[in-house]
Amino acid sequence: MKKITREMLVCDILDINPQLEEIFIAHGMNCMGCPGSNAETLADAAEGHDVDLKKLLEDLNKANEFQA
Repeated sequence: MKKITREMLVCDILDINPQLEEIFIAHGMNCMGCPGSNAETLADAAEGHDVDLKKLLEDLNKANEFQA
């Protein structure tokens, strides 16, 4: 299983595991429909949505590990 990092593009994270969309939504980020997901890193997207990057990364990696 690939670890999700702050440098990854949002679209690449969703390609790894589309079910992670639920985590983005829980953090107030609707990334599946956002054109920025193809160009923004996770860090950029979190900053743009005023989301705690550390918590988001923790939740994404935990969910990805659980669903693997």
